[in-house]
Amino acid sequence: MKVETVLVSGGSGFLGGALLRHLDTSGQYSLIAALRKECSDLPPSIRRFLFADLTADVDWRDALDQVDVVVHSAARVHVMDESAADPLTEFRRVNVDATLNLARQAASAGVKRFIYISSIKVNGESTSPGIAFTADDTPAPLDPYGISKLEAELGLKALAIATGMEVVIIRPVLVYGAGVKANFLSMIRWVQRAVPLPFGAVHNKRSLVSLDNLVDLIETCMRHPSAANQTFLVSDGHDVSTTELLRSLSAALHKPSLLIPLPVSLMSAAAKLLGKEAVAQRIFGSLEVDISKNQRLLGWVPPVSFPRALDATVKPFLDARKK
Repeated sequence: MKVETVLVSGGSGFLGGALLRHLDTSGQYSLIAALRKECSDLPPSIRRFLFADLTADVDWRDALDQVDVVVHSAARVHVMDESAADPLTEFRRVNVDATLNLARQAASAGVKRFIYISSIKVNGESTSPGIAFTADDTPAPLDPYGISKLEAELGLKALAIATGMEVVIIRPVLVYGAGVKANFLSMIRWVQRAVPLPFGAVHNKRSLVSLDNLVDLIETCMRHPSAANQTFLVSDGHDVSTTELLRSLSAALHKPSLLIPLPVSLMSAAAKLLGKEAVAQRIFGSLEVDISKNQRLLGWVPPVSFPRALDATVKPFLDARKK
C-alpha cells in the first residue's frame, strides 16, 4: 500500500513520539503530529495539530486533509491507583468516544487505513503456564481500561464494515525503551541503586515488547496489504521471568544482581494482606503472547533482540553517570 501522509495522535507520548521520529528519519512520509500541547522533542519538519483535550468534540478536518494513514496512540492509559469515581465512564470518554469520533472523521476524509493501538488487556490479565494469548482469542478484559479498549475495537470494526476504511488493531504487551516510565523505570532505579530484591525465585513467563520493535510493526502495518482489517499482538518473541528480567537489567547496567530467593507463595500472601494483589499478579504471574500470526501474514519478526533493547533502555542512566 502506498503511504504518503501519516497522522499520529499522541505525538508527544512515549510511543507516538518515537514513531514520529522514526518515520521522519526514513524520509518517506509527510508527517502530522496531533498534540495536546507543543512538543520541542519532535523534528521541525513534522507538522503540528493542537487540540485542547481528547474528546468526542474535536474537529479533525484540517488535520486529516490528504492523510493516507492515521495511527491512533493517544489514550487514557491504565493506572494502578485509579482516582476517578467512575473509572469506566472516564475511560470510555477518551478511549471509546474520542477514538470513534476521530475514526469517523478519518473515514469521511478518505483516510485509507486507521491503525489503533489497543492493549493486551483486551485479551485478559494473565495466562496459564505454556498457554499464550493469540490475536484471535475471545476477548476477556477484566478492568475498565481493558473494557474501554475492547469497546473501541468493536466500534472501529463496525466502522470499517460501514465505510470501507481499513482498520488495523495492535495490542502491545508491556512496552519498554529509552524514556520508559512507571513500573519499568522503578525496576531500573532499584537495580541501579543495587537494592536487594526478594525476587530471586520467580519462575513465571512475561512477554515484553521494546519500543523499537513496536514502532517497526506499526510501520509494517501502515504499508502491508495483508494487515488490512486484522488484529495483531506484539512482543519481542523472547519471554522472561521476573527473575530473568532483573538479572538482565543488572547486566545491562553493570550492577551486581542482588536477588533474594524468597518463596513466591509467601510474598503473594503478604501482597494479599496489604491489598496489593494486582501488583503481585504483575510480578509473579505469567502473561505470554503468540506472535506467529505477524510472521505468517506480514513476514514480520522482531528486528531488535531483547539484550539490544535492554541496552537502549538503560543507556540514559549509564550516560547520566558519565556526566
